[in-house]
Amino acid sequence: MAKKIGFIVNPIAGMGGAVGLKGTDGVALGDAIKLGAAPRAPKRAFDMLAYLSTSMDKNDAIFLTCSGKMGETVLEGAGISYEIIYESSDSTTSFDTINACERLLEEGVDAIVFCGGDGTARDILSVVDGTVPLLGVPSGVKMYSSVFALTPHAAAKVFLDYINGKASVREAAILDIDEEKYRCGKLDRKLFGYAKALYTPTLIQAPKCAYYSENEQQSKEHIAHFAAEFMADGSLYILGVGSTTKVIADVLGIEKTLLGIDLVQNGRLLKKDASEKDILAYLVQGVSAKIIVSPLGAQGFIFGRGNHQISAEVLRMIGKENVIVVGTPYKLQQTPQLFVDTGDPAIDKAFCGYVSVVCGYRLAARKHVLGC
Repeated sequence: MAKKIGFIVNPIAGMGGAVGLKGTDGVALGDAIKLGAAPRAPKRAFDMLAYLSTSMDKNDAIFLTCSGKMGETVLEGAGISYEIIYESSDSTTSFDTINACERLLEEGVDAIVFCGGDGTARDILSVVDGTVPLLGVPSGVKMYSSVFALTPHAAAKVFLDYINGKASVREAAILDIDEEKYRCGKLDRKLFGYAKALYTPTLIQAPKCAYYSENEQQSKEHIAHFAAEFMADGSLYILGVGSTTKVIADVLGIEKTLLGIDLVQNGRLLKKDASEKDILAYLVQGVSAKIIVSPLGAQGFIFGRGNHQISAEVLRMIGKENVIVVGTPYKLQQTPQLFVDTGDPAIDKAFCGYVSVVCGYRLAARKHVLGC
């Protein structure tokens, strides 16, 4: 018997990332649009569905969705049949997500697949509350919850496993942060509850973690002093997010944006909290540029989570050979696999394989990167 699948797209999820707004909650959406932000979620949803359309028997699932940008458009584009059960508004809000979920439960869906970020997951959890399993297609700026697949293609594979009776259902933490505090450099993460979620090993991300050990700060300082040496080569350095890169900035005497991207050259801060547009403006001038990035704790992402400013276009112009990954020994021990999810399959594939990770003063470890 065909599974009844609820399908929801949050069309504004992730729009604030590339322009440096770190989310689209509240007034940030209007600011993102003014800065030229482009929709991200529809393409991510389509990538997942396009994979399904070539791999799934059309009789295996019945998709129930929302009109327009909240599902209908991408399902139509991918050639997957569907039934509209909720008429969404032109300017979608969390109320549309909540109301759509209520309708999906009334229709008796077996599972809900959604494309969005942690905020979308929170809205869905508030209605579903463990009654049906969820599967998130990652599309937000920050995705700390463990309900999300690693990439849209990974989500498609988990879904196929579910249809074929191979996926399991497990409890997944739904986490989110206060975006206003996040934009001010303060990470206020909160657990909102647990959802039932579809699960296939190696295809679902872990919840984001922060690591603390008595030697962590010392390890970061060793990395930072080494970085200060090689950063004296005159190149433009794109300094990624996180506490490790923050210590590098401290050693250089620069005020780092903890949760943003900063541009540094010859020990001088050129641009604080840079957007993708800011970075590209320097790169088109032909400057020699390098990126310093640290893996997201436990999840292992070096690109594609929380640093959309370093886009596929930026990476294409800089090249894999000019990306420097840094991480403390303890963090690397707890992060067995690194991931790249830029939304560009060619760029993701280019990062596949082993990379050296600076883990101390003139010390490096080898880690495997999967560009799924």
